[in-house]
Amino acid sequence: MFSLHKTSLQNPLSSKLFDESTFYEAFIDDLRHAKKEVIIESPYITCRRVNQLLPILKKLVKHGVKVTINTRNPQHYDELLRIQAYMTFNILKPTGVKIRTFNDYHHRKISVIDSRILYEGSLNILSQYHSCEIMRRIESEELNMQMIYFLGLKRFYW
Repeated sequence: MFSLHKTSLQNPLSSKLFDESTFYEAFIDDLRHAKKEVIIESPYITCRRVNQLLPILKKLVKHGVKVTINTRNPQHYDELLRIQAYMTFNILKPTGVKIRTFNDYHHRKISVIDSRILYEGSLNILSQYHSCEIMRRIESEELNMQMIYFLGLKRFYW
């Protein structure tokens, strides 16, 4: 069982920090190597950023990778962001990417790739444009599972 507050890491930890200028290159490279599943949690979602990631997301789904996006319910956005959210939903739906919306004020910024690569930090993966942010990439099945259990995501994916 995974502890919610501490871990006794059995495997060596691989961790690297990225900022807004280095994150997407590393993230897209990790997406290209996904084999089973990608979960992206981003409270905000815009056409500009989704269109950048769309080719790789389509390719993943075509190759049988389950891609799920968890985002804030558009009703919790102001009008302009609400319009952007619905437009991106319309772009993503035909691709097979699953979109889940949260009815609370979801504000997590994480991605789990094949339960072995975890990105967590302050960068809104599906909307970041003009802000100074960080993301940490952690390669650890144990810490990925800890995050999945901590956030209560297990019931949706396994």
